[in-house]
Amino acid sequence: MDINEILGESSKPGSLVPTKSAIYVWGYNHSGQTGRKDKERQLRIPKQLPPELFGCPAGNNARWLDIACGREHTAAVASDGSLFTWGANEFGQLGDGSEEGRKYPKRVKQLESEFVKSVACGAHCTAAIAEPRDNDGTISKSRLWVWGQNQGSNSPRLFWGAFKPDTMIRQVSCGAVHVVALSEDGMLQSWGYNEYGQLGHGVTCEGLQAARVITAYAKFLDDAPEPVRVTEVSCGEYHSAALCEMGEVYTWGLGSMGQLGHTSLQSGDKELLPRRVVSLDGIVIKHVASGGVHTCAVTEKGALYAWGGGQAGQLGLGPQTSSFSFIPSDSESFLRNIPAVVVPNGVEHVACGHSHTLASLSDGRIQGWGYNSYGQASNEKSTYAWYPSPVDWCVGAVRKLAAGGGHSAVLTDACSLKELCEFRLADEVKLSNASQIEDVASRTGADALARLCGRLRQHMVDIGDQNYDDEDQ
Repeated sequence: MDINEILGESSKPGSLVPTKSAIYVWGYNHSGQTGRKDKERQLRIPKQLPPELFGCPAGNNARWLDIACGREHTAAVASDGSLFTWGANEFGQLGDGSEEGRKYPKRVKQLESEFVKSVACGAHCTAAIAEPRDNDGTISKSRLWVWGQNQGSNSPRLFWGAFKPDTMIRQVSCGAVHVVALSEDGMLQSWGYNEYGQLGHGVTCEGLQAARVITAYAKFLDDAPEPVRVTEVSCGEYHSAALCEMGEVYTWGLGSMGQLGHTSLQSGDKELLPRRVVSLDGIVIKHVASGGVHTCAVTEKGALYAWGGGQAGQLGLGPQTSSFSFIPSDSESFLRNIPAVVVPNGVEHVACGHSHTLASLSDGRIQGWGYNSYGQASNEKSTYAWYPSPVDWCVGAVRKLAAGGGHSAVLTDACSLKELCEFRLADEVKLSNASQIEDVASRTGADALARLCGRLRQHMVDIGDQNYDDEDQ
């Protein structure tokens, strides 16, 4: 029997929407980006955001399509195409037309006529890909909307840039001060600031730059650039990375910390045109992610490579492993300009924050490493997580990971009756019943639920708070 029949709910035939989704957010909460309003304590623990927080009646199944983290704001897409934002808003990145921060999710009203499909957050801006709700569905009309710092508006505005108005947008990624958008036919356009060559136009320049299509990609340092077909793009703080259809990675922009993965650079500490990461020759990459000063790539076989700055442990290679520096006398640099294997197999998703990294594995577990002062990288009670460490407070199959300036988010799904039961039991976990639920979960193979219960009990022992409020947990 279909799960929706059990619940008395209807579903469209062939729908890929999960029966239920959950959003967990944790970490730095100065601007309310974790959605906890004024509850500042216990930020190190991933917290499921309840449907009521988004205006959904209690008991209704919350379904989600996407999640993204900026420096201090967060955005989520519901399965009905609604976009919710919360957190810092000093540059209008929440898209409500104001510059007032908000510690709770609120629907972006200016996009109510659009069905939002995905969202991306930069340091202080946001971008979304959406289709008109009046579209009859016969032709895809995926369009780009942008707002926030350097985007010309505090409210979402339709943006074509250097693309023709009928161009379908596949993906968008935002950095600290630049944005790159990918069309369905594999073309990239970029705009914003370009002082480090992060726009990939072959030059550096002062001031805000208009959108231009990136037309040249160099396979080797001295090769004549040629066009390639791009399938994925990711913006770091001041650098960019792209994945082409052949599974090759190209990087450009600031490379002073090794984040480009090149042994030498075209212009001092910068790479002005996209150039292939030759040390990954013969390795087919399926996913790429960029952080503040580091970059990660996942192979088709599930191996995770990382390179760049690792002062905070964001490479996952330890505190002093294989360091290099462009400055010969700088012996204390924790940098790596050659990709190194961090996790040998089983990686499905990866997300890079400013100084931390998250990865989900095929066994359902989430690993994190890097700066961990607010618990954003792992369960460890340490300022730095130098190696991959567990994040065991989440239940469900991971669909999306997101990492921001100092906070993290995970979107998980329940697509089977077993997973749905785990979700509902997780909603009921308290210190008083954690042992009982953990026992049931262990005997039924509900590993994530068992780990959550175990973490809760251990956490209570660690803090020694006999008056802890179960409901707040």
